[in-house]
Amino acid sequence: MPRILLVEDNEMNLDMLSRRLERRQFEVLIAMDGAQGVEMTRQHRPDLILMDMSLPIMDGWEATRRIKGDPALAHIPIIALTAHAIAGDRERCLAAGCNEYESKPVKFPRLLTKIEQMLGIESSGDATE
Repeated sequence: MPRILLVEDNEMNLDMLSRRLERRQFEVLIAMDGAQGVEMTRQHRPDLILMDMSLPIMDGWEATRRIKGDPALAHIPIIALTAHAIAGDRERCLAAGCNEYESKPVKFPRLLTKIEQMLGIESSGDATE
């Protein structure tokens, strides 16, 4: 079962994403801020990270740079989740080290496709639930 670390401080987003990912047979770990996300990445070595970029304590930009700056963790793909959807934000996320970008509100079918592609998982088909 692939392990996904969801780094998100909004409880409604956490609940929606974690439930939908668990229904798709992912193990979901949760961190509420960037510092906790970095620590949980070190401890649990998830297969993929969904990183909110606007977080308390340590933002997602810095958390991503720290994870990608650690040779033992740099291989873990990170998908940025952000309400920042203006020109240049995608490039800024990628420059910080994210492998992919998804704007909020998250369109789950599109996010699921990105997750499956990054993990090399055959598409699970309909992701509308």
